[in-house]
Amino acid sequence: MSAIPAGLVIRFKRWEGNPDLPVPAYASSGAAGFDLRAAAPEGETLVLKPGARAMVPTGFSVAIPDGYEMQVRPRSGLAFKNGVTVVNAPGTVDSDYRGQVCVLLINLGEEDFAIRRGDRIAQGIIAAAPQWPLVEVDDLDATERGAGGFGSTGV
Repeated sequence: MSAIPAGLVIRFKRWEGNPDLPVPAYASSGAAGFDLRAAAPEGETLVLKPGARAMVPTGFSVAIPDGYEMQVRPRSGLAFKNGVTVVNAPGTVDSDYRGQVCVLLINLGEEDFAIRRGDRIAQGIIAAAPQWPLVEVDDLDATERGAGGFGSTGV
């Protein structure tokens, strides 16, 4: 396990109407990301048609320390087995956001995908996100690559 800066914790607040949803948690001792679950209404199933997108609530908001972000990433099993992934992967939850965390999913598969309350739909990863000084300049330093863009370095 890597060192966490002293005193830093990630605090989750449960949204009203979600007493049954587990707090986001790591599935194993070596997991890089913690599970985010769907807060679909009890007894209802959200059906994501092929090609469709949905904003799926998690039932929690989060407090992230300044200088960090929560990245919302796809779950590899959903992507491989069903073609379901996070549209804006990785999504970013900023340290000053206090609204409900939602996951933007898309079904790139060929069949309908059912999302039920409590289903693991994405994973969250806490990453450093410092605000760098941004400066306008007249010129940039030269590099061997220069302005070569997409595909300019080969494959």
